[in-house]
This record gives sequence, structure tokens and C-alpha cells, in this order.
Amino acid sequence: MASSKNQQQQIFQDQLPIMAEKLGGDGLIGELCKGFRLLMDGDKGVITFDSLKKNAAILGLQDMTDDDLRSMLREGDCDGDGVLSEMEFCVLMFRLSPELMEEAEFLLHQELQSCF
Repeated sequence: MASSKNQQQQIFQDQLPIMAEKLGGDGLIGELCKGFRLLMDGDKGVITFDSLKKNAAILGLQDMTDDDLRSMLREGDCDGDGVLSEMEFCVLMFRLSPELMEEAEFLLHQELQSCF
């Protein structure tokens, strides 16, 4: 499971900062929302285990085991309902990209410094 999680992190660690730089904040969020729609269950409007398993290849994660997919859902599931909402998915994608998180933290600190 650790290797699949590392695989997930590597994919987003490599791609998300590049996307953010090219698209800007609003563009990146728009692309993440499109990604969410590709993975979601069309009837339920959320990403379920079944919809994630069915569409994992879109993210290059076709080799992930069922346990890996469930772990990914649990990691992103903030409200404990067993599925990922659009917001939970976007937050998870940012969390899987440490470079973006570090940049966001740096910008937050800069902004707080300028306020005081």
C-alpha cells in the first residue's frame, strides 16, 4: 500500500505545481473540478469506491489494489461519509502535492507578516 500511496503522491507532486503555474489559481481549481467529474458517480454526484475503481486508470492508478483505493477515499474523506465530495477531492489533491502546500504556507506567512 505504501508504494501505491507514493505513486499517487509522485503523480500529483509532479503535475499539480506545473498545472498551477500554467493555469493560475482559478484555472487549477477548474481543472481539479473537471477531474472530479471524471471520477464521480454520475448518479450520486460524489466519488465512491466503485466510481474510483472504475475510473482509476484516468489518473494512471490502474495498478492500485482495492485496499489502496479505499485508503485513498479514507484519506480524503473529511466528513466520514465514505465518499469524496468535490471539495474533499480538491483538498486531497493539494495534500498530495507537498510543493503546493509549502508554497501556500509561505504565501500565507507573507500575507500575515504584511498585516502586522
